Amino acid sequence: MHEQSRTIMKTCLIIAVITLCASSQAADPEPLVLEDFNGKLDEGWSWVREHREAWRLRDRALEVRVEPGNMWGSQNNARNVLVRAAPDAAQDEIQVSVTFENKPTNQYEQVDLVWYYDDSNMVKIGQELVDGKPSVVMGREEEDKTRTIAIVPLNTTSVCVRFRIQGDNIHGQFLPADRKQWQEAGKCTLPVTAGQKAKISIQCYQGAENVEHWARITKFAVVKNPPK
Repeated sequence: MHEQSRTIMKTCLIIAVITLCASSQAADPEPLVLEDFNGKLDEGWSWVREHREAWRLRDRALEVRVEPGNMWGSQNNARNVLVRAAPDAAQDEIQVSVTFENKPTNQYEQVDLVWYYDDSNMVKIGQELVDGKPSVVMGREEEDKTRTIAIVPLNTTSVCVRFRIQGDNIHGQFLPADRKQWQEAGKCTLPVTAGQKAKISIQCYQGAENVEHWARITKFAVVKNPPK
């Protein structure tokens, strides 16, 4: 019954992703990965610098404690960096989406969706506290050199973010919990990484040392050739 319940939940998630992302005139996208975080992580995930006591699965969500550490620039010491192999976006367009909920209090405390090659080369989009205001932040990093692409203030602590990737280009969008339409964050080229294959990553870092915040992560999906 447990496996049957998981199958039913995944079917519902497929329907939700298609309904959210597709227009009435568009063909249904092809889902490649649908993660409901129901009791266990699906195969394909692995941890970089895992801190087992600082992540958990609860109520169909992955919850990660936002600890001190950083991935923006050369420090590269954040723990519980979750990764999985990314599909090839050379020919097909790939869409990756996930929903975050967090109530940050520390400057630059963040939870991110990341198109990730290694700790020094990536593109991120996520929810971050910037000068006291929860914001969607998109940024690019190549050989530890960083560039902020967008900072957009939020009026909510819950937001869905997504990347659309094709060839060497990546496009970031977000959907706050209090809105019904996706908003643009920005776009850029992917970092130049000779011989490295892309991964998809979820990263939580820049938390305060003595403040316990658990970011809640739900509705992770990877879709091939989404509607325009």
